[in-house]
Amino acid sequence: QLQASGGGLVQTGGSLRLPCTASKRNFNQYTLGWFRQAPGKEREFVAAISRSGRSTKYADSVQGRFTISRDNTKNTLFLQMNSLKPEDTAVYYCAARYSRLPESITFDEGQYEYWGQGTQVTVSS
Repeated sequence: QLQASGGGLVQTGGSLRLPCTASKRNFNQYTLGWFRQAPGKEREFVAAISRSGRSTKYADSVQGRFTISRDNTKNTLFLQMNSLKPEDTAVYYCAARYSRLPESITFDEGQYEYWGQGTQVTVSS
């Protein structure tokens, strides 16, 4: 089970840090990702991180502003969001995918097996 939190209301240019905690054992055997869904739009990929944490991938729209990281000792995934824009407003979801390969990552939401409930991020202009 995944539990995302940390969402809220922030002004343009502000920052938020989203944690996602997992109750699953063997947390370090899962590739992890963040996705988001804005009102009236389909869910989209934001960022992903490999089991080891050494490999990451970002959507072009957040590259350079967002940072994904993980703490395998605390079963927690993070998304640090800086320089937030109104177009970042969405419900943010964390997701996990079992992977045998330590550096495997994917932006394909169909490959993720487990999902958190989502946390709302609203950026005011």
